[in-house]
Amino acid sequence: MQPQFTPEMPVDALPIARVTTGMTVVDSLGDTVGTITAVQMPGTDVRPDVAAGTAEHLVSTGYLRIDTAGLFATDVYASGDQITGSTEGEPGVVTLSGALDDLHRAD
Repeated sequence: MQPQFTPEMPVDALPIARVTTGMTVVDSLGDTVGTITAVQMPGTDVRPDVAAGTAEHLVSTGYLRIDTAGLFATDVYASGDQITGSTEGEPGVVTLSGALDDLHRAD
């Protein structure tokens, strides 16, 4: 289970703090989801392009905007609490706790 962000917690203690744009994202099965195009830390003022309620959750946990591959692909968002790990490299890799269907599609 990922630590939940609280205002007293240093943000650099969260898994999202080790994530940068350009990293590859894989799901829990190791399948490639896409490439990170934006990282927003918990408490950001930048609201993602998703439904109300979901947007507030993403803002409170921090989120990744991911460019998915494919002809009809749209951006998806992963919340900070969906990140299970990351590895450095060229490109680095971020692992999520679920699958592509568990992510939030951009409106």
